[in-house]
Amino acid sequence: MLPCGAVLWRRLLRKRWVLGVVFGLSLVYFITSTFKQEERMVRDRNLLQVQEHEQPILWKVKFSSGNSSQLSNQCRNSVQGKLLITDELGYICERKDLLVNGCCDVSVASTRLYSCDSCLPNGCCSIYEYCVSCCLQPSKQHLLERFLNRAAIAFQNLFMAVEDHFELCLAKCRTSSQSVQHENTYRDPIAKYCYGEYPPELLPV
Repeated sequence: MLPCGAVLWRRLLRKRWVLGVVFGLSLVYFITSTFKQEERMVRDRNLLQVQEHEQPILWKVKFSSGNSSQLSNQCRNSVQGKLLITDELGYICERKDLLVNGCCDVSVASTRLYSCDSCLPNGCCSIYEYCVSCCLQPSKQHLLERFLNRAAIAFQNLFMAVEDHFELCLAKCRTSSQSVQHENTYRDPIAKYCYGEYPPELLPV
């Protein structure tokens, strides 16, 4: 036999007014949740608009040359290149000439400092590592600061995460939506890594 409570519960569920109350409460909960979600979306949108129009974005990027990794005689580098590597000091070298501390071997004749080989005057390069090395030139600081000051809200998630000149150049030189047109074609299929303020010119359709 079923317990008395279970029997009573089943009898209650058979009554239409009980089902109506349950349905009504569910409907009220759904409507309340929807309104709260819309309020949050409106509040977030207003916050972004205030930040965009009234307050400058507080970027974390530091352009100082003396950082902890240099003081400990260690270097971060661009890592991914199969043939070339750029370290955070601005040196570009062949991967075989990379020292165990992550820095390029400056005693090798082919190692170059702040090299802009393969780069065009508009700041777009055909080789990623040269883009990073050229971007690390101290003279590029003002250009990068202008870009950050003009960067759209859409770029916050990308550039707010970087903390210094080297990380900014790594991020800036990577291809992004600025480097393509029609979502699947490079604006410039040769010089597609850009540190400049503006993307390459659109190719004629």
